[in-house]
Amino acid sequence: MVAGAFPLAKLLTLGARQLSRPLAARIKAGARASPFFRTYICLPPAQLYHWVEMRTKMRLLGFRGAAVKPLNEEAAAELGAELLGEALVFGVGGLCLYLEYLRQAGQSRRREEHLEQTLSDLRQGLERLQSDLEQLRAQGHA
Repeated sequence: MVAGAFPLAKLLTLGARQLSRPLAARIKAGARASPFFRTYICLPPAQLYHWVEMRTKMRLLGFRGAAVKPLNEEAAAELGAELLGEALVFGVGGLCLYLEYLRQAGQSRRREEHLEQTLSDLRQGLERLQSDLEQLRAQGHA
């Protein structure tokens, strides 16, 4: 394997994704410990997620007008922290995917530019050879 061909960007992407998991675990622990974080950051998305999930399940089972009871605070905090951690891991993965796409697009663009430059050089060389041929024909007729 050629040393220059090693996909360093892919290795860094994998490392970033692996580092996001412990960071997500720390955020979950902080969410459990901090009342502000728990109340204003974790609980609202968890309650919304629970409400949407239960409404969807009820509709699939054929119940239409049933009210959804909110989760208790402890379960909602746990679910909210879990959602936040998963969103962080998913976000880092999506960012890595987007950065890899940009890197590949840049490589493709540079390759195209190089091919265009090579083609342009070949055309100029062909034109120069054609003009030289015209001059030699003119000298041969004279």
